[in-house]
Amino acid sequence: MAIADWWPFRRRKKKSLQSNVNVYDVNQRVYTPVAQLKLGMYVIELDRPWLDSPFLFQGFELQTEEDIRRVREVCEYVYIDVTKSRKKVVEYKGSQENLSLDSIADFPPPPPKLSVFEKEIDRAEAVYQEMGVLVADFMERIARGEGVDTKAAKAAVAECVNSILHSPDAFLWLSQLKNKDQYTAQHSLNVCALAIVLGRHLNFSVSNLNLVGLCGMMHDMGKMLIPLEILNKPGKLDDAEMEIMRSHTSLGHELLKSSKDMYTGAIDTALAHHETLDGKGYPRRIKDKGISLFTRMVTIVDIYDAMTSDRVYQKGRTHLEATGILSNLSGSQLDGRLVVKFIEALGVYPPGSLVQMTNGAVAIVVEVNELVRLRPKVIILLDPEGQPVEERVVNLADMELDRRGQVLTIKSIVRPQDYGIDIGKYYRQGVLQKGFAYGRS
Repeated sequence: MAIADWWPFRRRKKKSLQSNVNVYDVNQRVYTPVAQLKLGMYVIELDRPWLDSPFLFQGFELQTEEDIRRVREVCEYVYIDVTKSRKKVVEYKGSQENLSLDSIADFPPPPPKLSVFEKEIDRAEAVYQEMGVLVADFMERIARGEGVDTKAAKAAVAECVNSILHSPDAFLWLSQLKNKDQYTAQHSLNVCALAIVLGRHLNFSVSNLNLVGLCGMMHDMGKMLIPLEILNKPGKLDDAEMEIMRSHTSLGHELLKSSKDMYTGAIDTALAHHETLDGKGYPRRIKDKGISLFTRMVTIVDIYDAMTSDRVYQKGRTHLEATGILSNLSGSQLDGRLVVKFIEALGVYPPGSLVQMTNGAVAIVVEVNELVRLRPKVIILLDPEGQPVEERVVNLADMELDRRGQVLTIKSIVRPQDYGIDIGKYYRQGVLQKGFAYGRS
């Protein structure tokens, strides 16, 4: 079942104080015989208790004919929420100028993955490394007073788009391999990839994925014109230093304007990615409709990657902490619709996350199961006693039982440093290859 309504703040339910039963406004809740179900409808109630049905989540969108068939097999009628149901399912193929900010919530579901993690990870790693070298070279050239090689940047983004369309999980996994000493270059690379992941979730055309990815890659190039003693200062910046740091938006804007054949949207995003919907951002204090769709997207993923990265002056936050902060900024500073879509795109447990299992074991998330997003594929690293084990991939959707006979599932996301785990070291030692090889043996 294609279900994406796991995030608590998305629900529009009201609690009855007397019965503690979910109820809906009569204008939203519509009785619908299963013979009348159509793609895009959002099911909120069945003709039987949810626990007596095969559906894992209470509330889901009918995204495929298979979804409709499964509902018809167990129900005679359901109730749909007309405010969440989409009137038509179409793919948005136009340029950014043809993408409506008001229609974000109505975008169709993302396309199916073209491959699987195991087959894509080697190519994704090669693309990621090449892009890392390219971004670092861009930044060195800028620091020397030279311009950006737009043609090379566009070619690199196109490779990234192709890899993410095959398996977004592979690139998301690689984005977790962060080095605080290379933060600025890795940040630009990760923002590029995360913007493309979000664009894929919005079902952007390939051309639009290339454009939003370029916006992400170029957004912080102006930082290379900031003095290193300010850019890398381990402590809090004073007011004068902060003013200089904030000038990276205007500096990046001018730099990209002077770069041959640079996409105008990327030039705009370099200037505006610190603007907020309430008009309290910088440098121009523009707000709401003055901020383009691609810039809104880059702003969200920029904040997320910055929050989840170790910096010289702070430890990175967990995925759950970061998405909680994004949700708190929704509506006032960030586009709430895009925040929801971004969290959906990453999932509850993004690839590369370290998690503790319900039996106490520690594992790393490998690949999201898009039909059962709370049950990804993981590689067990430590047993319940905290001892290293032979790495193996476990597909939690298979409902494997632990030693107590309980279904093995994820308890929470944890910090690698709390368990003495260096994800980068595990990766270099071939943890992924070993895990998948175990499953084939």
